Amino acid sequence: MEYHNPVLLKESVDGLNIKPDGIYVDVTFGGGGHSREILSRLGPNGKLFAFDQDEDALANAINDDRFVLINENFRFIKRFLRFYNVKNVDGILGDLGVSSHQFDVAERGFSTRFDAELDMRMSQKNDLNAYKVVNEYDEVNLRRVFLDYGELKNAPAISRVIIEAREESPIKNTEQLKTVLGRFLPAHKSHKILAQMYQAIRIEVNQEMDVLKEFLEQSLEILNIDGRLSVISYHSLEDRLVKRFMKNGLFEGDPEKDFFGNFTVPFKTVGKLIIPDFQEIKMNNRARSAKLRIAEKK
Repeated sequence: MEYHNPVLLKESVDGLNIKPDGIYVDVTFGGGGHSREILSRLGPNGKLFAFDQDEDALANAINDDRFVLINENFRFIKRFLRFYNVKNVDGILGDLGVSSHQFDVAERGFSTRFDAELDMRMSQKNDLNAYKVVNEYDEVNLRRVFLDYGELKNAPAISRVIIEAREESPIKNTEQLKTVLGRFLPAHKSHKILAQMYQAIRIEVNQEMDVLKEFLEQSLEILNIDGRLSVISYHSLEDRLVKRFMKNGLFEGDPEKDFFGNFTVPFKTVGKLIIPDFQEIKMNNRARSAKLRIAEKK
């Protein structure tokens, strides 16, 4: 199963400040690139747990006594680590978004390049798919999806057009969806707008914002003091949540002040925002929008 090179590999693993005998978690296993790098820095008593809800990723499992791959969504990180009698860990790495493999497998429906059934599920066990969002959501919810997750100003018009089209016949595949939305896709920026539309549907199908919030909150609970959180995001919605949580331990509002009037925050950020250099973007186009943030638990 071919997976592309992991993004910001050295930088994201460096950010974990790995202790040879520590316990670490890679919550987005994918092709296993980040996990292999973490294992290369662990001693014989170190331990790495990895999560991936996509059944395809299981083919990349690493044969190593120090490694456990869990075929579940990382929103359940705390529950499944408890199953292995692990309450606290020394570092957690997350490479968010859709894997290169998922984009490249046409029938998964993630890519604007292929005609495929409306799916977009990161796990085939999920009931909700893109077909249900497009064909069964009412106008209010469609508008919410395109506005909140695609940041599309003409979300009301897009929603109305979808409702009108599906009254004639269901929208079954990506080519039909592109045709229905054609009036919103001017030639000079059709790819960008279509990518925003796909992103919106995909985030809704996989509940990506809720999953990310649950994961970040649990990460704070299970990290040891001085434990590190290293997260790569690919669009502003993800990055905003990660940035706020690492800064304040909250997703909105301001943290509480202590007796002396100082803000009490659970993390200290490590270094500045890291983005790929020109060479990495040239080698791996997926890296172009990547942003890495690192924080340490106080």
